[in-house]
Amino acid sequence: MSDTKSNTKRKGGRPEKPIKREAATGVRFTKSEYFLVKHKASKAGLRITQYIREMAIEGQVTARLTSEERSQIRQLVGMANNLNQLAKTAHQEGVLKAMFYFEKYVRELDGVLSKLKSK
Repeated sequence: MSDTKSNTKRKGGRPEKPIKREAATGVRFTKSEYFLVKHKASKAGLRITQYIREMAIEGQVTARLTSEERSQIRQLVGMANNLNQLAKTAHQEGVLKAMFYFEKYVRELDGVLSKLKSK
């Protein structure tokens, strides 16, 4: 038997990142400063390190989604589930009953979309 298995490098696991962060630095905070940075990072929807990096490079951080936007997205996901149920109802109970539900969901969807457009 040869040692070909031990000489070959295994592929698998996590893929390599295209851009590696090789330089590291440490930042020290007081407890109150750390709490404030942690709060701002969570409010922006970022990890603390990502928040600090963006603040250092860009000077500002753009939040991913506000809680209101997350709520509206959850509503849209719920409506997508309702539309799936609507298709199921149309197949099982007939098109007339499905049209009744469809009109209801269209009104709800218009309401959510108008809230998103107003931003």
